[in-house]
Amino acid sequence: MQALFHLAYHVRDLKQARYFYCDLLGCEEGRSTDTWLDVSFYGHQLSLHLGEPFTVTNTGKVGDHWVPMPHLGIILPMPDWQALAEHLQSRAIEFVLAPTRRFVGEPGEQATMFFLDPSGNPIEIKGFTDSNSLYSK
Repeated sequence: MQALFHLAYHVRDLKQARYFYCDLLGCEEGRSTDTWLDVSFYGHQLSLHLGEPFTVTNTGKVGDHWVPMPHLGIILPMPDWQALAEHLQSRAIEFVLAPTRRFVGEPGEQATMFFLDPSGNPIEIKGFTDSNSLYSK
């Protein structure tokens, strides 16, 4: 079995979270109660609990961009990244960092986009043409 991660964090409204993660992002809903919701975030367990989300600051300097910290992310094959970027753009999502490519022609070349869930939790979606270059220097 490949290791899976589990991450739990706060959201302010479970109905909004369910719509965002399941309907907009396409995550599969798992168990839930009146105070939390589990979703399969691209095969990993994400538990969304009612509460006040963590403080976020744009303090992560990556290339030419300051990105929200902390943040959750996933890495997708480039065709899947492109399809999700087009889907989110068609749904007029507000991006913190619109879909773009960075480190073009360098080791670790990637596509990225950042956006916030309805509670302000930052999410990064990366796309790689060659997953072997994920840790390239």
